[in-house]
Amino acid sequence: MTGGRHQHQLSTDGDQRWLVAALTLIVIFMLGEAVVGVIAGSLALLSDAAHMLTDAVAIGLALIAVRLAARPPRGGYTFGLTRAEILSAQANGWTLVLLATWLGYEALRRLADPRTVDGVPVLVTAGIGVLVNVAAAACLARANRDSLNIQGAFQHILTDLYAFLATLVAGVVIVLTGFARADAIASMVVVLLMLRAGAGLIRQSGRILLEAAPAGTDVDAIGAELVGVASVVEVHDLHVWQITSGQSALSAHVIVADHADCHGIRTELERLVLTGHGIGHTTLQVDHQGEHATAAAGGPVVCCRQTHGPVHRADG
Repeated sequence: MTGGRHQHQLSTDGDQRWLVAALTLIVIFMLGEAVVGVIAGSLALLSDAAHMLTDAVAIGLALIAVRLAARPPRGGYTFGLTRAEILSAQANGWTLVLLATWLGYEALRRLADPRTVDGVPVLVTAGIGVLVNVAAAACLARANRDSLNIQGAFQHILTDLYAFLATLVAGVVIVLTGFARADAIASMVVVLLMLRAGAGLIRQSGRILLEAAPAGTDVDAIGAELVGVASVVEVHDLHVWQITSGQSALSAHVIVADHADCHGIRTELERLVLTGHGIGHTTLQVDHQGEHATAAAGGPVVCCRQTHGPVHRADG
């Protein structure tokens, strides 16, 4: 016997509006910053412009993923395309890491062989960049940041904001002291921030792609709670995973005492999982103990012959 509850928290049109607004701000400023960076000979500005390019790509991917995730399930895609946002987050993470690797190499070269940098354009452009990124971050903050996809785009913008602050400081140092290496040092700060944000996105999206339990979820504790319900004898094939960010699922094979109310117990177990762990998409196969014993002895097959994962029993 199976029962199911479904949670679908798709991004809204409002999310797309805020994403488009942030994308417009980023692209316009990025083009201007790249030009100023070339004229001023500033690697820090060029690094920021390159990072803003990844911001634009991240937001573009987020927009595509939002549209795909909003499509209803059809054909072989029984969950729809909600996991498109996780692929987007994974791509964003690797983009940050790869670009940071290249920028880190260039920054180390500049540290060893500093070049002349015009500090005034760096200072002015970085100041404007701080304002632009604050505005873009404010736009994304209004979208649904429970989505790893939108959270990934937000992390891009936030990292860029910190990077511009570092570049602003470098511009001040260059103007006041003429210390050209400040530009490369600011670039290294950008690189470290990009690596940190990228690694976090890769790790979080990777867990979902590998169908790991949501971070902080103790699956064994859930199994112990399920067998603690009256008349539940055993729980096995217990799986907990994330379909996409903010949308967890659970499935299990539950053995109950003979003559117990299967439907009532299944409803109670679903309620326990939903209220205690926030998992609303559940699929529970509930069988009586006698039926399970018949199958184990070679009778009619009502369950899998070999369990997957730990077996939780009421008797410990």
